[in-house]
Amino acid sequence: MKLSVNVNKVATLRNSRGGRQPDLLDAVRVCVKAGAPGITVHPRADQRHITTSDVHEVAALLKSYPAVEFNIEGDPRPNLIEMVLEVRPAQCTLVPVKPGEVTSQAGWPTDTPTNTLSEVVGRLKRAGVRVSLFVDAVPDAVRWAAAIGGDRVELYTEPFARACESGGGRESFAAYVTAAETAHALDLGVNAGHDLDLQNLPLFRKLPHLAEVSIGHALISHALYVGLDRAVRDYLDALR
Repeated sequence: MKLSVNVNKVATLRNSRGGRQPDLLDAVRVCVKAGAPGITVHPRADQRHITTSDVHEVAALLKSYPAVEFNIEGDPRPNLIEMVLEVRPAQCTLVPVKPGEVTSQAGWPTDTPTNTLSEVVGRLKRAGVRVSLFVDAVPDAVRWAAAIGGDRVELYTEPFARACESGGGRESFAAYVTAAETAHALDLGVNAGHDLDLQNLPLFRKLPHLAEVSIGHALISHALYVGLDRAVRDYLDALR
């Protein structure tokens, strides 16, 4: 499975002071040189961390590292989709956004109308962009993603992380196994992300058909103590 390092928190720290420090591109270089096979950004509409210019600068930098996949995630608002079509990353992860949320709180509701979203997915796929849909770890949500036309699902793992903290990790993990098996049966690839860390990865890495995990907050938090290069390597080791 691949690790895609979400660098949003580097941009959050930079934006809290203004200027370019810490430099987002330097952070991406460190991650790539430490062995990260993927970089993720989530440019929100309010640009509170990743900005539009960040997306273009990271995309330009990663052209020097063709083996590293660039993943842009976000809600399917028109200006984000146009940016993705211009940049053409390896993957676009479509996530629902609730007004005022600090971070993602759930996957796409299964009653989300399919027409408009299917059109967006089709445009991205015709441009050569792999499309992943952020969903809860339930079979109905996975089947909804297949009906939309996605290439992959990203399973929302915060419920698993909270269960691990309270001693119920294995019971929660069983639901993720069912969701992953459902996705595989429907020819969907399986990604995962949200609150995965060094404590819960030893169990979660055993998920069948898991292709990619996206990790940002926990990895950057770990880097405060050990450095970014070491943090990336520690997470790569945890996935092996």
